[in-house]
Amino acid sequence: MAVSTTMTIRVRPDVKEKLDRIAADTQRSKSFLAGEAVAAYVERELEIIEGIKLGRTDAEAGRVVPHEQAVAEMREVIEDAKRRKAARG
Repeated sequence: MAVSTTMTIRVRPDVKEKLDRIAADTQRSKSFLAGEAVAAYVERELEIIEGIKLGRTDAEAGRVVPHEQAVAEMREVIEDAKRRKAARG
């Protein structure tokens, strides 16, 4: 079994009620579900923070794409997607 630690959190009553429903429907404990939710949140937030740090490092090093080029590339992707959608009917 994996090692774990205990933490106490506060949630709004409506969140607790929904967690109760999920626990009952999935036959999992509220503690397990809350732990999984916190773990997923932490991983997602760390990925975002690392991406921001990488972006800042790239910007400080001058590894950037000019705004006009970025917008032109995005518009091209959007137009390609519209053409593919129209071709599918």
